[in-house]
Amino acid sequence: MNKPRADRWTPARVLVHLFLVLFSLATIYPILSIITISLRPSDQLYSTSLAIIPPGASLKAYHTMLFEKPFLLWLANSFIVSVAVTIFGVTLASTAAYAFSRYRFAGRGSGLYLFLITQMFPATMTMLPLYVLMKSLHLLDTFAGLVVAYTATALPFCVWTMRGYYDTIPVELEQAALIDGCGPWQAFTRVTLPLAAPALSITALFSFMAAWSEFLVARIIISQQEHYTLPLGLESLAGQFQTDVRTSADALWENNPNITRLCEGEAGVEQLDMQYPLIHQSGQRPYHFIHGYVQFLEQQLNLQIPVTRFRGDIFLA
Repeated sequence: MNKPRADRWTPARVLVHLFLVLFSLATIYPILSIITISLRPSDQLYSTSLAIIPPGASLKAYHTMLFEKPFLLWLANSFIVSVAVTIFGVTLASTAAYAFSRYRFAGRGSGLYLFLITQMFPATMTMLPLYVLMKSLHLLDTFAGLVVAYTATALPFCVWTMRGYYDTIPVELEQAALIDGCGPWQAFTRVTLPLAAPALSITALFSFMAAWSEFLVARIIISQQEHYTLPLGLESLAGQFQTDVRTSADALWENNPNITRLCEGEAGVEQLDMQYPLIHQSGQRPYHFIHGYVQFLEQQLNLQIPVTRFRGDIFLA
């Protein structure tokens, strides 16, 4: 009798693979969207096109970030802080957790629960005390302040993780090392610590990611741009698209005499009111346009102005 082959494509297996493919595509699509938006020209950022490579694709945004903005400096700052937090976090968590796991001393249970209690409070409650503490220690606007704050934040979770893993390592292994002539520190570093490598990896990864992506504490401690970490630097870029648009609008407004004449002269005001008498208010410069005014300007100047509205600036669609 022929036995069914293990690699035969059954209907259930096809459905499972189809689901996995669809799930993978759904996961990859946001990443592709981000890449697509980064390639769009500035006047097409809000386009609803689904094309992966947009029309007029350009690498100008990447050039701006790498060579006109201190992006690489922010990246280096985040890396330095995250590596320092990882080193201090792993060192302190591995030794403190070992003490909680292997030794019995007064306050052992209270200390462990105290670590948990510190995790019950939201980060926003600690902002003011943290700022006062860092100011009194003269650690504002320093990487040392960030390292201290991040290490203290990540330490409770790391201690509990390491302590739980130490409890699974038989203490008899250390006792055997002591019989063979090792001291307590040698038994810890040569026997227990290598066996706890998986927990050390998790602790290091958690410490690094906690420091790498943190924003709120950095906003409280750091104010000088040369000390910005990557989250702070990226946040500082928010709104610069509108700033660039206003710059373009000012240049268009000042350098095009036709627009200036139509919008500032009395004849231009009357001409606009005759065509679109909807929102002109006496005594004000007619900067407050609706779509009809934009259409009028396009007709008069033979221009294509992708505008949603005018309000002293030109907002591109």
